[in-house]
Amino acid sequence: MLLGVLMLLAARGYAQESRQDVSISATGVFGPSIHGAANVQQSMTGALGALLSYRYMLTPRSAVEVNYSFAQDQQKYVTSFQPFPRVHSRQQEISFAYVYSQTFKRFNPFIEAGIGSMIFTPVLDNKTTLLGTKGSKNFGALGGAGLAYELSPSFDIRLEYRVFVTKTPSFGETSYVTNRYEGISIPSVGVAYHF
Repeated sequence: MLLGVLMLLAARGYAQESRQDVSISATGVFGPSIHGAANVQQSMTGALGALLSYRYMLTPRSAVEVNYSFAQDQQKYVTSFQPFPRVHSRQQEISFAYVYSQTFKRFNPFIEAGIGSMIFTPVLDNKTTLLGTKGSKNFGALGGAGLAYELSPSFDIRLEYRVFVTKTPSFGETSYVTNRYEGISIPSVGVAYHF
């Protein structure tokens, strides 16, 4: 559905200056080790994922952006009565951001800040050691910086480092609640198409 909307917007913007772009990127997802309440420790394994972004230029330097990212990782916990429970997690981000950029010939550095939601859904397979877990929807803040290199008026390569700050997921289990926030690091590299 999102791609259909983007194609419609592309058709409307044809023969006009490029004020919109859509990008797809490969991402890495890394989280810190969290030491929380009641001696609960939580950490996340690193994972690979994908990021889809749509950006609309308000001015030559300012834009708004919508992001969707997807990855699968394992959330590891250490509690006083369960030393090594793991949850195989499907992690999805939906976020909205303001982007400020500069232009230096073919290089376009940018910074962004916004809000969004990180959705953690347990995958019930042999990597999940505790059954009965539930999904967690956690709201948070997004910040990042990057560099776009213009290959042509229609395409650029985009390198970006983003951090999404949100509460650690508990998957509906009171014994997994840390009452702490984590900064999930999401470096990415991809290609953007301007229309």
